[in-house]
Amino acid sequence: MIELLNQEFLGKPLRLEASPAGWQQLFWDNQLVSTADASEGNQKQIRHRFLLRQGEQTITCEVLGDLSWQPFTVNYSAYVDGTELLSGSRDQKDIETQTPYTPPIQERRFSPIGLVSLGLKALKSAKVIKVALASASVAAYSWLFSFQFALALIACLMVHEYGHIRAMKYFGMKTKGIYLIPFLGGLALSDEKINTRWQDVVISMMGPMFGFILSLGLLIVYWLTGEVFFAGLSAFNAFLNLFNLLPILPLDGGHVLKSISFSMNSVAGLALCTSAAIGGVVLSYSLGLTLFGFLLIMGTIEILIEWKGRYQTHLLPLDRYGQAVSALWYLGLVAGLIAIIWYFAGSGDSMLALPLQILAQ
Repeated sequence: MIELLNQEFLGKPLRLEASPAGWQQLFWDNQLVSTADASEGNQKQIRHRFLLRQGEQTITCEVLGDLSWQPFTVNYSAYVDGTELLSGSRDQKDIETQTPYTPPIQERRFSPIGLVSLGLKALKSAKVIKVALASASVAAYSWLFSFQFALALIACLMVHEYGHIRAMKYFGMKTKGIYLIPFLGGLALSDEKINTRWQDVVISMMGPMFGFILSLGLLIVYWLTGEVFFAGLSAFNAFLNLFNLLPILPLDGGHVLKSISFSMNSVAGLALCTSAAIGGVVLSYSLGLTLFGFLLIMGTIEILIEWKGRYQTHLLPLDRYGQAVSALWYLGLVAGLIAIIWYFAGSGDSMLALPLQILAQ
């Protein structure tokens, strides 16, 4: 459920949660005081009434307002016995920067699960783990290619993941940094959850976007120096980022497809993401990509979780304008990466031969 309102009311927090399907829940002092089931009217209106007892007196509280999902705006007013105590409005920017209420988790003393969770948290925050993973990645790619190319590949992965990190910081999110995973690439982690589908699109797209900019820079260096190393690295980096834009979860392209399709409706989201996953299985089998098959399993789980929680999602959907912008941005970036690869493919050296020339040096 998306948190539409969280303000102090009669000395306690008043919180309103809703979903685009029409479900609404109103909490006062973190206690559920009013609900509204899924209906067309509840997609556009906010109407809640509840009673509070203060001493020997009973007061009538009301929360009224109007709601628009595309584009998103909410106007609200709260009353006590007919007297307005607070009012306001919110838009998508407010949702992007909020920190939704998280129910406290009661910890059990001497819980094995709690101890394991604490240990994993300590490992995630340890810088030594990042160094160990980076070293393992260098060793793995050196074994597959050469030490020089392994370092160059790590640099490309770092630029890609840094794009994700910059997008997270743009939205004011705290980040845990970049983790390099041998044979799988990299992972940019955040301490906070996203609140909107638009945030998911921007964070997902900025990784390949930074990769595209890097490939352009390497292409320019190749033009200036004539060194085939930069040509091969530019083409290889463009290929890696293009592969990452495949509309298959959990790749970045899959997150873009998920955000666009599930913003339309949950049926479209399930159909499109499942179709893409089937296409990924065919691709994995055709190319013999065993590790990619492992990623597809993770992506399938993500689709099932998204479908199961479609009525309780806390993510604000993309409006039609956001869907169009996201699709055009995606297609434009894919076209740009293909153009770089196409250029090298027609420049006299086969695109696939360029990395081999680098490895031979």
